[in-house]
Amino acid sequence: MQFDYLKHVKGGLDRHAVLDELMQAYGKDVWNFAFFMTHRRELADDISQEVFIKVFEHLYNFRGQSSVKTWLLAITRNTARDVLRSAWIRRVTLMPSRYEAQQSHPSAERETIDKLMTEQVWAVVLKLPPKLREVLLLSIHYGLSMNEMADMLGVSTGTVKSRLHRARNAVNRKLDEDAVLTGGEKWT
Repeated sequence: MQFDYLKHVKGGLDRHAVLDELMQAYGKDVWNFAFFMTHRRELADDISQEVFIKVFEHLYNFRGQSSVKTWLLAITRNTARDVLRSAWIRRVTLMPSRYEAQQSHPSAERETIDKLMTEQVWAVVLKLPPKLREVLLLSIHYGLSMNEMADMLGVSTGTVKSRLHRARNAVNRKLDEDAVLTGGEKWT
C-alpha cells in the first residue's frame, strides 16, 4: 500500500530515494526469491542488483496492474530465468550453496531439532522442479494470491492451483518417504 502512488507518477520523483525505499522494503524478498530460483548465493546477489537496476530504469513504467511486491518478484523471476538460460551458466558448473536457517530457540536441543527439520524441508523444496518450486514459494513464503501468481507466471489460475497441489503432494510424499527410511514420524 505504501507504494501505490507509483502507478500515478509519470516523472518528477527522486528515483534514487524511491529505489532506496523499495530496496529497504523488498530487497530481502528479491534476494531470497533469486536464491530459491538459482540455488546459488553469488547468482542471487547478481540477480538482485540487476532487478533493482531494471526497476530504477523503468520506475515510471509501473502501471499498477499488480502490487509493487508482485511486480518486483516478476522482474526477479524473469531475470533469474534469463541468467539460468544464458550460455555461460549452462557451460559453467558451480558448487551449489546450502540453505542456512538462522533462528534462535530457547534450548540447544530444540534449536538442533528445528534446524534439522527446517533443513530437511528446504532440501526437499529446493529439489522440486522449478515450476512446482516457484508456485510453492510464491504462495507460502511470499503470500501471493492465486490470481497474482497466475498473472506473474503468465498462466491460468487453474494451472497455478494444479502446480501448487502437485508441489505440496511431492513435498509431503518425500518427507513421508524419508520418515519411513529413518524410522521417524510421518509429516502428513
